[in-house]
Amino acid sequence: MLKEFQEFALKGNVLDMAVGIIIGAAFTAIVSSMVDDLIMPPLGVLLGGIDFSDKYIQLTMRDQAFASLAAARQAGAAVIAWGAFVNAVIKFVIVAFALFMLIKQFNNLKRMLEREHAAAEPAAPALPADVALLTEIRDLLAKRA
Repeated sequence: MLKEFQEFALKGNVLDMAVGIIIGAAFTAIVSSMVDDLIMPPLGVLLGGIDFSDKYIQLTMRDQAFASLAAARQAGAAVIAWGAFVNAVIKFVIVAFALFMLIKQFNNLKRMLEREHAAAEPAAPALPADVALLTEIRDLLAKRA
Protein backbone atom coordinates (compact mmCIF):
# COMPACT_ATOMS: atom_id res chain seq x y z
CA MET A 1 0.00 0.00 0.00
CA LEU A 2 2.88 2.36 0.76
CA LYS A 3 4.38 1.66 -2.68
CA GLU A 4 1.05 2.45 -4.36
CA PHE A 5 0.80 5.72 -2.45
CA GLN A 6 4.36 6.61 -3.43
CA GLU A 7 3.58 5.95 -7.11
CA PHE A 8 0.44 8.11 -6.85
CA ALA A 9 2.15 10.96 -4.99
CA LEU A 10 5.09 11.11 -7.35
CA LYS A 11 3.11 11.11 -10.58
CA GLY A 12 3.50 14.20 -12.72
CA ASN A 13 -0.19 15.09 -12.49
CA VAL A 14 -0.11 15.33 -8.70
CA LEU A 15 2.95 17.56 -8.77
CA ASP A 16 1.38 19.74 -11.47
CA MET A 17 -1.76 20.02 -9.37
CA ALA A 18 0.26 21.04 -6.30
CA VAL A 19 2.01 23.77 -8.28
CA GLY A 20 -1.37 24.93 -9.60
CA ILE A 21 -2.81 25.15 -6.09
CA ILE A 22 0.14 27.19 -4.84
CA ILE A 23 -0.06 29.57 -7.80
CA GLY A 24 -3.85 29.74 -7.33
CA ALA A 25 -3.40 30.79 -3.71
CA ALA A 26 -0.99 33.53 -4.75
CA PHE A 27 -3.39 34.62 -7.52
CA THR A 28 -6.22 34.76 -4.97
CA ALA A 29 -4.18 37.15 -2.83
CA ILE A 30 -3.62 39.38 -5.85
CA VAL A 31 -7.33 39.33 -6.76
CA SER A 32 -8.32 40.05 -3.16
CA SER A 33 -6.05 43.07 -3.09
CA MET A 34 -7.35 44.23 -6.46
CA VAL A 35 -10.98 43.99 -5.33
CA ASP A 36 -10.45 45.44 -1.86
CA ASP A 37 -7.95 48.15 -2.79
CA LEU A 38 -8.67 49.06 -6.42
CA ILE A 39 -12.24 48.16 -7.42
CA MET A 40 -14.36 48.60 -4.30
CA PRO A 41 -13.20 52.11 -3.28
CA PRO A 42 -14.18 53.76 -6.62
CA LEU A 43 -17.39 51.71 -6.71
CA GLY A 44 -18.18 52.89 -3.20
CA VAL A 45 -17.56 56.52 -4.23
CA LEU A 46 -19.82 56.12 -7.26
CA LEU A 47 -22.53 54.76 -4.97
CA GLY A 48 -22.27 57.63 -2.51
CA GLY A 49 -19.31 56.71 -0.32
CA ILE A 50 -20.41 53.17 0.53
CA ASP A 51 -17.73 50.81 1.87
CA PHE A 52 -19.11 47.35 1.14
CA SER A 53 -16.58 45.49 3.28
CA ASP A 54 -18.16 46.95 6.44
CA LYS A 55 -21.85 46.44 5.57
CA TYR A 56 -23.80 44.01 7.69
CA ILE A 57 -27.19 43.23 9.19
CA GLN A 58 -27.18 42.86 12.94
CA LEU A 59 -29.30 39.92 14.17
CA THR A 60 -28.66 39.97 17.93
CA MET A 61 -27.88 42.66 20.49
CA ARG A 62 -30.18 45.03 18.59
CA ASP A 63 -30.19 47.46 21.50
CA GLN A 64 -26.52 48.24 20.83
CA ALA A 65 -25.04 50.03 17.83
CA PHE A 66 -21.59 49.06 16.65
CA ALA A 67 -19.26 51.29 14.67
CA SER A 68 -18.05 48.51 12.39
CA LEU A 69 -18.49 44.88 11.45
CA ALA A 70 -15.33 44.00 13.37
CA ALA A 71 -16.68 45.68 16.51
CA ALA A 72 -20.00 43.81 16.22
CA ARG A 73 -18.23 40.49 15.80
CA GLN A 74 -15.86 41.23 18.67
CA ALA A 75 -18.83 41.98 20.93
CA GLY A 76 -20.34 38.62 19.97
CA ALA A 77 -23.28 39.90 17.96
CA ALA A 78 -24.64 37.60 15.26
CA VAL A 79 -24.40 39.41 11.94
CA ILE A 80 -24.99 38.81 8.26
CA ALA A 81 -21.97 40.36 6.58
CA TRP A 82 -23.55 41.02 3.19
CA GLY A 83 -20.80 43.47 2.18
CA ALA A 84 -18.15 40.79 2.55
CA PHE A 85 -20.36 38.54 0.43
CA VAL A 86 -20.55 41.20 -2.31
CA ASN A 87 -16.75 41.45 -2.24
CA ALA A 88 -16.45 37.64 -2.46
CA VAL A 89 -18.81 37.52 -5.45
CA ILE A 90 -16.78 40.20 -7.24
CA LYS A 91 -13.56 38.28 -6.50
CA PHE A 92 -15.12 35.09 -7.86
CA VAL A 93 -16.21 36.81 -11.08
CA ILE A 94 -12.71 38.23 -11.58
CA VAL A 95 -11.02 34.87 -10.97
CA ALA A 96 -13.51 33.06 -13.21
CA PHE A 97 -12.98 35.61 -15.99
CA ALA A 98 -9.20 35.39 -15.67
CA LEU A 99 -9.34 31.58 -15.86
CA PHE A 100 -11.68 31.80 -18.85
CA MET A 101 -9.24 34.09 -20.66
CA LEU A 102 -6.30 31.83 -19.79
CA ILE A 103 -8.05 28.69 -21.02
CA LYS A 104 -9.28 30.50 -24.14
CA GLN A 105 -5.72 31.56 -25.02
CA PHE A 106 -4.43 28.06 -24.29
CA ASN A 107 -7.04 26.54 -26.61
CA ASN A 108 -6.20 29.07 -29.35
CA LEU A 109 -2.51 28.24 -29.04
CA LYS A 110 -3.28 24.52 -29.12
CA ARG A 111 -5.39 24.90 -32.31
CA MET A 112 -2.68 27.02 -33.93
CA LEU A 113 0.00 24.42 -33.15
CA GLU A 114 -2.23 21.63 -34.52
CA ARG A 115 -2.75 23.58 -37.77
CA GLU A 116 0.99 24.21 -38.10
CA HIS A 117 1.73 20.57 -37.39
CA ALA A 118 -0.79 19.39 -40.00
CA ALA A 119 0.58 21.82 -42.60
CA ALA A 120 4.18 20.92 -41.84
CA GLU A 121 3.76 17.17 -42.29
CA PRO A 122 5.92 16.36 -45.31
CA ALA A 123 4.66 14.20 -48.15
CA ALA A 124 6.15 10.77 -48.48
CA PRO A 125 9.56 11.08 -50.13
CA ALA A 126 9.79 9.85 -53.71
CA LEU A 127 11.59 6.56 -54.17
CA PRO A 128 14.91 6.63 -56.00
CA ALA A 129 14.64 5.62 -59.66
CA ASP A 130 16.45 2.29 -59.22
CA VAL A 131 14.22 1.28 -56.26
CA ALA A 132 11.08 2.24 -58.21
CA LEU A 133 12.29 0.17 -61.21
CA LEU A 134 13.05 -2.87 -59.04
CA THR A 135 9.62 -2.57 -57.37
CA GLU A 136 7.95 -2.50 -60.79
CA ILE A 137 9.90 -5.58 -61.94
CA ARG A 138 8.94 -7.43 -58.73
CA ASP A 139 5.26 -6.62 -59.27
CA LEU A 140 5.40 -7.85 -62.92
CA LEU A 141 7.06 -11.10 -61.87
CA ALA A 142 4.43 -11.61 -59.19
CA LYS A 143 1.66 -11.24 -61.80
CA ARG A 144 3.31 -13.83 -64.11
CA ALA A 145 3.51 -16.52 -61.45
